[in-house]
Amino acid sequence: MEPKKLKGKIISGIIWSSIELLISRVFAFAIKLVLAKLLFPEQYGLVGMAIVFTSFVQVFNDIGIGAALIQRKDSSLRDVHYDTAFWTGVVWAIAMYLIIFFIVAPLAAAFYNEPQIRDIVRILSLGVLCSPVNLVHKAQLSKKMNFKKLALIENTSSIVAGILAVALAFMGFGVWALVFNTLAPLVIAIPLYFKATKWQPKLQWERQAFKDVFGFGIYTTGTNFLTVLMSSIDYLLIGKLVSASALGVYTLAFMLTDTFRNQLTKMINKVMYPVYGQNQHDPGILQRMYFKVVKYNSIALYPVMTFLIVLGEPFILGFFGAKWVESVLPLKILAFSVMIHLLVNSHAVLLRGLGKPKIEMRMQFIKSTLYVPTIMLGVYWYGIVGAALAYVLNKVLEVAIAQYYLKKYLNVTLIDLFTAVSPPLVASLFAAAISFLLENSGVHYLINVIALVSSYGLIIWFMMKAELIGQVKGVLKLTKKKTVNP
Repeated sequence: MEPKKLKGKIISGIIWSSIELLISRVFAFAIKLVLAKLLFPEQYGLVGMAIVFTSFVQVFNDIGIGAALIQRKDSSLRDVHYDTAFWTGVVWAIAMYLIIFFIVAPLAAAFYNEPQIRDIVRILSLGVLCSPVNLVHKAQLSKKMNFKKLALIENTSSIVAGILAVALAFMGFGVWALVFNTLAPLVIAIPLYFKATKWQPKLQWERQAFKDVFGFGIYTTGTNFLTVLMSSIDYLLIGKLVSASALGVYTLAFMLTDTFRNQLTKMINKVMYPVYGQNQHDPGILQRMYFKVVKYNSIALYPVMTFLIVLGEPFILGFFGAKWVESVLPLKILAFSVMIHLLVNSHAVLLRGLGKPKIEMRMQFIKSTLYVPTIMLGVYWYGIVGAALAYVLNKVLEVAIAQYYLKKYLNVTLIDLFTAVSPPLVASLFAAAISFLLENSGVHYLINVIALVSSYGLIIWFMMKAELIGQVKGVLKLTKKKTVNP
C-alpha cells in the first residue's frame, strides 16, 4: 500500500476507533462506574471471582484463528479459510462451554466456597458461544480496516447493554446486573456483524486451511493464556486468601487504572495490528509507527494516572463513597504501574504483526515465570496493597524484557523509548507538582483538577506545538478530501 494511502487508512481508522472509544468504551466504562456506585464491593468481588475461572477457559475460545486471519496477506487467503475458521470456532466453542458448565462452574464454587458463583460462571460463559459467531466478521472488517462499521457495532451493543444493566441494578438485581452488562454486548452484536459484512458461512471445511490459520493461532493462543494467567492470578489469590469485599475494592482500583489503559490502547492496537502486518518487511516504517503509538498513548494516559495519584482519594470518596475508601492506596500504586508500562505499551501487537507469534509467546512465558511468584508473595504478605506493589515490580521487569526484543528486531533502545514519552512525562511531573501544592494549600478539589489538566496541556503544547499542528492539519486534510470525494 502506498505511504499516503496507508497514512489515510491509519488516520481514518484512528478517528473511527476514537469515536468507538468515546461512545462505546467510555460509555461502557461509565456504566461500570455507575454500577460500582449502586452496588457493593462484595457484589463486584463475586463477579471478579467468576471471571477468573471463565477467562482461563475463554482464552482458548478462538484458538487464535481471528488473529491469524488478520495477519495473513489477502493473496494467501481463500474463501475456504474463512469457512473453516467459522465452523472450527463454533464446534470448539460448544466443547468449551460444556467443559465450563459441568466442570469449571462447580470447581469455581467449591474453590471459593461460594455456591452462587456456579450459576454466575455458567451465565457469564454464554459469551463463549457468541464469540466464534462474530470471529470471522470481525476479522474481515479489521483486515479491510473498516473501523467505521466496527465502531458502529461496538457502540450500539455497548449502549443498549449498558442502559439495560443500569436498569437492572436500579430494580434490585444486584450482581446479575454486572453479569448482564458483561454478556449482553456479545449477544447484541451477532446480527449486527452479519448485516455489516453480508458474509454467510458455507458448509465446507478443509484440513489445509485449518493448518494455515491454526499454525499461527496456536502461538497466539499460548500468548493469550499466559497473559490471562498473569492478569488473573492476583484476582484468584485475593478472592481466596482475603475476601470477596477486598477483591471488589481491588477490582475498582484495577478498573480505573490498568483496565482503563487496556481499553484505550486496544483502540490503537486494533488499528495498528493490520498495518504492522502489511509493513512487516520494512523495519524503518515499523519503528517510526511504534514510537508514535508509544508517544500518543502516553500523552492520553499520563494525565489520567497523574490525577489518580495526586487526587485519587477525594475522587473515590466524592464519587463512590466511603464504602470504597480501601481502594485509594492500591489505586495510586496501580496508576504508577500504568505509567511504567506505557514505555513499551503495544509491543506484543507489534511482534505479532511482524509475524513472530512464537517470540511473543516466549516473551509472555518469561514474564509469567516472574509475575506469578511475586504476586503470590505480595498478596500473602500485604493483601491488595501487596498485589499492587508486586504489579509495579512486574511492570519494571516487563519493560526490560520487552526492550530486549524491541532492540533485537527493530533496534529500539531504552533511550529511544524515554525520548518518545519525554513530553508527557515532563508535563505530568510539572502538573503533579502544581496539583500537590494546591492540595496542601486547601484549594477546592475542582479548581485543583482544572489546574492539573491545564498545566499538563500547556507543557505538552509547548514541547510539541509543531508536531500537533501538523497532525491536526493532516486530519483536517483527510476529512476535507473525504467530503469532496465521498
